[in-house]
Amino acid sequence: MSSIRALFWDVGGVLLTNAWDRTERAKAFEHFQLDPVEFHDRHEMLVSSFERGKITLDDYLDRTVFYRERPFSKGEFKAFMFSLSQGFSDVLQLAQALADSHKYFMGTINNESRELNLYRIEKFGMRKVFTVFVSSCFVGFRKPEPDIYRLGLEITQFPAEECCFIDDRPLNLEAAAKFGMHTIQMQTLPQLRADLEKLGVTP
Repeated sequence: MSSIRALFWDVGGVLLTNAWDRTERAKAFEHFQLDPVEFHDRHEMLVSSFERGKITLDDYLDRTVFYRERPFSKGEFKAFMFSLSQGFSDVLQLAQALADSHKYFMGTINNESRELNLYRIEKFGMRKVFTVFVSSCFVGFRKPEPDIYRLGLEITQFPAEECCFIDDRPLNLEAAAKFGMHTIQMQTLPQLRADLEKLGVTP
């Protein structure tokens, strides 16, 4: 029997495409003919507040895009942002199967802005899979800050050694491992299944 009782998942890069990372921003630059350098300078000053839920999506866009007149509307830009989110159906199916087994507590630990996070939770039916969402926009901490992992452990009350955290970025996994959590770097679905099985985790 597996000693793992709780599985915590990153969202962007594991279950879904990223919400608003470099690739997504580059698509927006091309689609709306924006200056990447000009945008990047403003984005870097605001992204921490944006992902911690300190400012709204409207606030963020007012300061990064709509600080001057544009030939497109804020509504058009937001619709494009939301349209970039795509699910990895095979990974979502695995997560659903693990949730349906009722053998593991299922949660997320992820960095996302509030509006995009809520949209993605709803769009991809993630409330059917996960019991708790330890999202940066809800808790005010971002990976790889230690407090977001500590909070995930404290609110669920699972010992770290009985938890596994799945993420695609090594730095985020290193921070979780310092708490004593088992970690898996997501690369491919077969690799993820194999690494889970090594920990005794199966649907």
